[in-house]
Amino acid sequence: MIATITAGVSQGFIWAMLALGVYISFRLLDFADLSCEGSITLGASIAAMLIWKGMNPFLASLFAFLGGCIAGSVTGILATKLKIPPILAGILTMISLYSINIHIMSFATGTAGTANLQLLKYSKKTIFGIIRRLTGLDKTYAALIVGAVAAIAVIFILYWFFGTELGCTIRATGSNEKMCRAQGINTDTTKIIGLAISNGMIALSGSMICQNQNFSDVNMGVGAIVIGLASIIIGETIFMRAKNFALKLFGIVIGSVIYRVVVAVVIYSGMPSTDLKLMTAIIVMVALSLPMIKTYLFSKKRKHSKKMNTPEVQKNG
Repeated sequence: MIATITAGVSQGFIWAMLALGVYISFRLLDFADLSCEGSITLGASIAAMLIWKGMNPFLASLFAFLGGCIAGSVTGILATKLKIPPILAGILTMISLYSINIHIMSFATGTAGTANLQLLKYSKKTIFGIIRRLTGLDKTYAALIVGAVAAIAVIFILYWFFGTELGCTIRATGSNEKMCRAQGINTDTTKIIGLAISNGMIALSGSMICQNQNFSDVNMGVGAIVIGLASIIIGETIFMRAKNFALKLFGIVIGSVIYRVVVAVVIYSGMPSTDLKLMTAIIVMVALSLPMIKTYLFSKKRKHSKKMNTPEVQKNG
């Protein structure tokens, strides 16, 4: 059980970058971006292809991040410049990335139509393989160290960036777009930049997942948006009263870790892997319902307290 929980925590840190990317578009920009499922596979495909070609895994992850930024920019341009509805713009990008990802992986093997790229023979050349060689740790603990360091670094970078003038304008755009335009801010540009960063983070998560699992698959992004939303909702439920932006980002990471631990424990208990998507949907529904349940119980408690404090009840008591 301890090994299962440890594996869940390590996976949670790696998937936390996906959750942070979804948080940028979903919460900060108030943009329903569905290109997430294509961007995470894009990052995995780029990283796997470049590692196949002999590139340093850290540099390969950087290129994966840049590839995600380009994908997010395309979604932003479709939504802002071509006035395509945000949901449809994300779907169009996601569909396009399906074919692009296959072409990227095909470039590595030289075989057209490659939908899966294995990294088993390159496992020692991945970030996790390098850490295992340097520290002598097994795969789980190496993933835990890399994931935790990456998540903490990303929190600090995002906290710094969204405290700059550009970062504040991006956050302001999501809060009140009309007011930003009245202040002379080009909201189209801030949306494109925000979506670029969001999808870059998601693609970076994909590159890390790929190197940890030692393969990239064209369908690995299916359901990624739900995983990201589940992590966000769980984190926000726990840190509901947090006002500090850094604490909110930290809450998203904790939400991702909790989600992956729950998934790992449930699978360990014997649930078939085919029911994982159903369990994910249930977790999201429960997490979404927690604020309403909490409000209902609190209001019920207040009504009971007022009833007990009435003169009639006190007289009879």
